Amino acid sequence: MLRAPSPISPENLPHVWRAPELARAVDRVLATGHAALDAQLPGGGWPCGTLVEVLQASPGRHAWQLLLPALARATQAEGGPVVLVDPPHLPFGPALAAQGLATERLLKVQARNAQAALWASEQALRCADVVALLAWLPRCRAADLRRLHLAAAQQGKLLFVFRTLAARDESSPARVRLEVEEGEELRVHLLKRRGPPLASAIELPAQPARLQQLLASRKRGRTATTNRDRSHVLDRTVAIA
Repeated sequence: MLRAPSPISPENLPHVWRAPELARAVDRVLATGHAALDAQLPGGGWPCGTLVEVLQASPGRHAWQLLLPALARATQAEGGPVVLVDPPHLPFGPALAAQGLATERLLKVQARNAQAALWASEQALRCADVVALLAWLPRCRAADLRRLHLAAAQQGKLLFVFRTLAARDESSPARVRLEVEEGEELRVHLLKRRGPPLASAIELPAQPARLQQLLASRKRGRTATTNRDRSHVLDRTVAIA
């Protein structure tokens, strides 16, 4: 006599994702270097071999502050370059080097047009030596993003594509999709992840820790000078009275 199979508890199926929970990473991830962001990403970091899409009002601003800790760690562990396709600004080499990313590990590609930028991005992802690709593709279509996503998956590469806020309502194959709001702090809105929606933004420092310490020290110095000047004025006022 045949017996009905025993019901299988979802808890015993590690690859089954339940919508109310943050998904477990089944692929390799790389810690972002920002504990608050890692806590909200499946697996605790940037997923490798998939597309991460970053939306910004001003292209290129604060991109390095967001990605630099992970890129520095990746280039120290592996020997290849980080490829930049159509970056809007050249990074400041000494600042990157001070945080662990040597400028000789950066390879810049300036494309003639959007199609050439897409082609260069896809070729970089297929190169075995490349550690990561950062591509600024404001006019990239969903079909183009899928091509890049598949190329990154084949080689397990870190892939970050930067687009404008106008792309927010467009479909995207990105596993992780972020909107970065700039100010005194970086406010990172997780638009897409494999897990429950995140209602509030994640606040990250807008400058590296060393620069923050330097700015705070200068601010304290200006405050002390202002207080001394104010004290001298009060002393003179009392003397005149």
